[in-house]
Amino acid sequence: MGNLLIAYLLIAFMLFGVYVLLYKPVDVDKTYTDYQLKQDIKANKVVSVEVSQNKEIPTGTINVKLQDKSIEYYTPDVNETMKILEGKDIKYSLNDVSRAKLVERMMPYIFVSVLFAIYMMGLTTQINSASGVGGSAGLSDFGKSRARKDKKTGITFDDVAGLEEEKEELSEIVDFLKDPAKYTEIGARIPKGIILEGPPGTGKTLLAKAISGEADVPFFSISGSDFVEMFVGVGASRVRDLFQQAKQKSPCIIFIDEIDAVGRARSKNPAMGGNDERENTLNALLTEMDGFGTNSGVIILAATNRADMLDSALLRAGRFDRQIHVDLPDLNERKEVFKVHLKPVKTDDSVDIDFLARQTPGFSGADIANVCNEAALIAARHNSQAVKKQDFLDAVDRIIGGLEKKTKVMTQAEKRSIAIHEAGHATISWFTEFANPLVKVSIVPRGQALGAAWYLPEERVLQTKEAMLDEMCSLLGGRAAEELFVGHISTGAMNDLERVTKQAYGMIAYAGMSDKLPNVCFYNNAEYQFQKPYSETTAKIMDDEVLRMINEQYERAKQILTEHAEGHAKLAQLLVDREVIFAEDVEKIFGKRPWTSRAEELLEAQMKADAERMAEERGKQLEAEAKAKAEAEEKEKKEEEEA
Repeated sequence: MGNLLIAYLLIAFMLFGVYVLLYKPVDVDKTYTDYQLKQDIKANKVVSVEVSQNKEIPTGTINVKLQDKSIEYYTPDVNETMKILEGKDIKYSLNDVSRAKLVERMMPYIFVSVLFAIYMMGLTTQINSASGVGGSAGLSDFGKSRARKDKKTGITFDDVAGLEEEKEELSEIVDFLKDPAKYTEIGARIPKGIILEGPPGTGKTLLAKAISGEADVPFFSISGSDFVEMFVGVGASRVRDLFQQAKQKSPCIIFIDEIDAVGRARSKNPAMGGNDERENTLNALLTEMDGFGTNSGVIILAATNRADMLDSALLRAGRFDRQIHVDLPDLNERKEVFKVHLKPVKTDDSVDIDFLARQTPGFSGADIANVCNEAALIAARHNSQAVKKQDFLDAVDRIIGGLEKKTKVMTQAEKRSIAIHEAGHATISWFTEFANPLVKVSIVPRGQALGAAWYLPEERVLQTKEAMLDEMCSLLGGRAAEELFVGHISTGAMNDLERVTKQAYGMIAYAGMSDKLPNVCFYNNAEYQFQKPYSETTAKIMDDEVLRMINEQYERAKQILTEHAEGHAKLAQLLVDREVIFAEDVEKIFGKRPWTSRAEELLEAQMKADAERMAEERGKQLEAEAKAKAEAEEKEKKEEEEA
C-alpha cells in the first residue's frame, strides 16, 4: 500500500511539471473593450488587430497591437468587433482558434481531472487493502465481515483455571451444540446470546474459546470496533454478512469481543446528538439476533467490561438471555491459575503456590501470568538456574509499586522523614482491628512513591463501617506521624489524602454511613445526566460530614501514635538503618498483634477441615484393613477345619 501511494504521488508531480512547462497563461486586460478599441482607432494608435474566433462560438479573443504595446481582451460577439474594423485603414486578420490553443486553455481542467482520477484510484486501493481483499475484488467486498473463523480452537475447559461456577453455567451450551435434538425434542430453547462481563484479564475470551473447543464447532471471532467505519452502511452490511456466514456453518459460535463499541445505549436526549452509523449497526445486530430461527444452532457470545453501558434492547430476553459475571479469582482460584502459568517455568523448592496466591489478592488471571513472567525475567537477569520465592516477591513489588529506584539521591533528613511517615502507617495498622495485615515496610523509592507499606488485603465479602474507618485511620497515620514527630507536614501524604477523601465521600453519598444522612444513596447511573441527584443544601451537609469523619480519624491516629511513641521511634530508626523491614520485625517491637486476620482464620479453618477429612479417611482405611484381616482369618480357620 505504501509503495502504491508513493507511485501515485510521483505521477501527480510529473503531470504537474508538464503542466507548468506547457501552459502559458494569457495576459488578458479585463478593462479593455470594443469601445476602447474605437477610441484608439480614432487616435491612430492601432497598428494591427488579430481576431481569434471559433466558428461554432460567437465569442473570441481580440489581440490589438498598439504603437507602444499589445493588448488582448475577450469579446462576447466577434461580429460587432468586425463591424468596427471594416472600412478602417487598419490591418486585421480573422483566424480560427487552433487545436494547440484549445488544449493549452484546457490544461488546468485536464490537470485537475487527472489528479482526481489518481486520488480515486488510490482511495479504491486503500479501501480494498483495509477490507482485506485483493486488488481485483473491488469495492463490492468492503461490506464483508472481518470475522476470523477458526474451525478448532484447541482449547477446552481444562485449560481454564478456576471459574468453576462459570464453566458449569456454560456447560449446557456445550451440551446443546453437541446434541441439539436432546433439547428440541422436549420443546426446550437454548439461550440465543450470552454476555460475559467482568474486569479486564479475567478470562472472558478464553471461556468463549473453550466453549468452541469443547463443542468442536466453528468459532467466528470479531471485535466490536471492526463493525465501525467512516462509510455509511458498512457496519450494518458486515453484521448481515457475519450472520449469513454463521448460518451456513451452523452449528457454530459467534464471539463479539468488546461489544460495547457497537452496542452502547442510544441517546434519548435529542440535544446531545448521536452517532447514526453506530446506531444503524446496532439496529442491524438487533434485527439479526431476533431474525434467525431459535434452534438454528448459532449462539452469540459477547464480552465486555461495561455491561451497564449497553442498550436495553440488546439485553432483553430473546437476544442476550443471560449475563454471566466473570469476577476476579479468589484465593483457591488464584492457586489454580498459578499452577497453569507455572508449568513452563523452572522453580525451586522454595516456591509455595499457596503463599503466592495469598500475596496476590485482587490480581486477575492476566496479572498472575505477568507475575510469573516477570519473576522468570528477574531470575534470568540474576543468572539463576531456577526461579525462587524471592523472585516472585520482587515481581509482585515491581508490578504493584513500580520500578525500584535505588539511585535516587536523598538527604538524611528526607530519609528520616519518609521513615517516620511509613512507620506511622505500620503502627496504626498494627493497633487497629480491621486494618489489613502488614507484610513489610520499605523506604526504597518505587515509581513515584518515596516509600510504601505493603499489606495483605483482606478479601472480605462485606465491608463494615468500622473496617472502613480503620482503613482511613491507617492511611492518615503517615501525615499524623509527620505532624507529631517531625514538626511539619509534607506533600508525601497526597495519595493517602486522595484515597481517604474518596472513601469518605463513598461512605456518605453511596453507602449511607453518615449520622446526618443515614440510609440514603445518591448514586445516579444516567449517562447524560448533568444534574446532581441532590440539592445544594445536601451537598453542603455531605462536605461537612466528610470533613468531620476525616478529622475524627486523624485525631484518632495521633492518639494511637502518642500512646506508642516509643515503639514508633524504634520502628522508624530500624527503617533508616535497614530500609526494608517485615512483619516479624514489627512484632518484635510491639508484640503479637491483638487480633487474628480474616486470612488466618480462613487458613486455620481450612487446615482444621483438611485434618478432619484426613482423620476420617484414615479411620475408614483402618476399618477396611481390620475387616479384610478378619475375613482372611475366618477363611483360614474354615480351611483348617475342612482339612
